[in-house]
Amino acid sequence: HVQLVESGGGSVQAGGSRRLSCAASGYTVSSGCMGWFRQAPGKEREGVASIVSDGRTSYANVVKGRFTISRDDANNTLLLQMTSLKPVDTAMYICAYSLGWSTSEMLEVREYNYWGQGTQVTVSS
Repeated sequence: HVQLVESGGGSVQAGGSRRLSCAASGYTVSSGCMGWFRQAPGKEREGVASIVSDGRTSYANVVKGRFTISRDDANNTLLLQMTSLKPVDTAMYICAYSLGWSTSEMLEVREYNYWGQGTQVTVSS
C-alpha cells in the first residue's frame, strides 16, 4: 500500500527558504520516479521538480536555480529545498510517485500513479 505524507509547509517571507519532506511507505523512493507538484487556488496542478531512479533531476523553468529536489534513501523520503521564495510560489505542494519513468522531464500530472495530500506553502511580500 503506497502512502505519501508531506510536511514542512508553512508561512515564509519573500526571499526566504523552506524545506519540504515527503515520507514514503509501501515502496522505496529510489525506484521509479518521484516528483513535486504544486497547485494554487483556481489554477491547475503544475510540475515543479522530478527525480528518477538513476538520480536525474528536472525542474520547471520558474523554479530552476531556486529549488532543489533530492532523496534521502536511508529514510525513504523525498525532499524539496526551496530558496529565494516569491509570493507566486504560494501553493499547496504535493509529492507524487510514478511506477515507471521515461526520458521526458516527468513533470506532467498524467505520468504519476500515486499522490500525497499536500502541504501548504504561503510566501508573503
